[in-house]
Amino acid sequence: MNRVFEALAHPTRREILEMLKSGSKTAGEIADAFRVSKPTMSGHFAKLKEAGLIQADQQGTTIFYSINLSTLEEVLLGFMGRIGVAEGKQGPDRAAKGERA
Repeated sequence: MNRVFEALAHPTRREILEMLKSGSKTAGEIADAFRVSKPTMSGHFAKLKEAGLIQADQQGTTIFYSINLSTLEEVLLGFMGRIGVAEGKQGPDRAAKGERA
């Protein structure tokens, strides 16, 4: 869980995930959207892969990245459980206001 939150802490990595919501993209397509060096982008890709948030598929000399939503969902549900907000369970503020989770 810590690796996911560490990966999500950087705005560039969050933007990369936003880009991948619409489908797989090449490393070059993603890198072109940012004004940083290739080694810096490689570091961002490595952090996201290490956290399990993206996967890389190499086709010839091209690397395609895609988002791994199951990892993000698993971590967020686990985190919500740790803070006492579980699926179908009302939090203290919502219960007092009569709101549904």
